[in-house]
Amino acid sequence: MTQHRHLIQEHEVEFIAIRAQGAGGQNVNKVSSAVHLRFDIQASSLPEPIRERLMNRRDHRITAAGVIVIKAQSSRSQPQNRLEALARLQDIIDQASATPTIRRPTRPTQGSRRRRQQAKTEHSATKQLRAKVTGY
Repeated sequence: MTQHRHLIQEHEVEFIAIRAQGAGGQNVNKVSSAVHLRFDIQASSLPEPIRERLMNRRDHRITAAGVIVIKAQSSRSQPQNRLEALARLQDIIDQASATPTIRRPTRPTQGSRRRRQQAKTEHSATKQLRAKVTGY
């Protein structure tokens, strides 16, 4: 797999501050520290093959319209959550950047064919021993 790192342009990413869910006491109710990151794949400056691979991925974070939505809320600080969301987006893009190696089909080796035939013969013999005995 060959891989080139494509960095995300800041103007292509949209952040929306939201309130975090779960435990956290007063802080969770008052402060919008969680972050929704939105990244439009088609409007991005990514090369066409990477955009295609991103659109074809089966990922719940990618909407049908081709927008990657990442929610980060593990930290109590909004800047920290923004960095975490950006890192996750970069990880998704890095995975799509890796061009898959093309599998070239090969023939089974003579040894593997021989082992397969031997296993079939042994299995057949085992089944023969389970058969009803007739002709006393």
